[in-house]
Amino acid sequence: MNKFEIEETFIKDIKIITPIPFRDDRGWFMEVFTKKPFKEAGIPTNFVQMNHSRSIYGVIRGLHFQWSPLMGKLMRVTRGEAFIVAVDIRKNSPTLGKWYGDYFSEGNKKQMWAPAGFARGFCSLEDITEVQYLITGTWNPKNESEILWNDPDIGISWPIGMTPMSPRPEISEKDAKAQSFKQWLTSENSNKLMI
Repeated sequence: MNKFEIEETFIKDIKIITPIPFRDDRGWFMEVFTKKPFKEAGIPTNFVQMNHSRSIYGVIRGLHFQWSPLMGKLMRVTRGEAFIVAVDIRKNSPTLGKWYGDYFSEGNKKQMWAPAGFARGFCSLEDITEVQYLITGTWNPKNESEILWNDPDIGISWPIGMTPMSPRPEISEKDAKAQSFKQWLTSENSNKLMI
């Protein structure tokens, strides 16, 4: 029995993984990660840390990334719903500056894999939204950065905060002061995220 549906996206390196639960009258059970099918789909299996965040409605976290150690993320929503985004920030990539975003929830059980070289973020769409993510590199605050969540050169269509009638997102002070995409591309560190 196939335990996962793994879909390609228009950005070659981003994949959507949907576990297929086993259901009966007691509820359901599913595998979230299994080494062999992930490896066969080209997704690394050397996760070193698992993170878990909780956000209220309207919080936008991101766009975050790290260049040393390199950090890929497998993200999923275990409670509530979030719009999760990954932006290609690799200078020599054919999809540089392109972004992929989708709705992830405890109901649809989808996960998004985005390797190192992508800035990631999400917007919480319910009063209690919990996001869990497996990562391939431990956090290193000296080698991480952010790109502004609403940078016009990227043009992410967030589900809130994009029109005068839309609710204003809750943003951390750090994310509000993030660099622009152009600033990232001209920084020395951008040369450390190449494909």
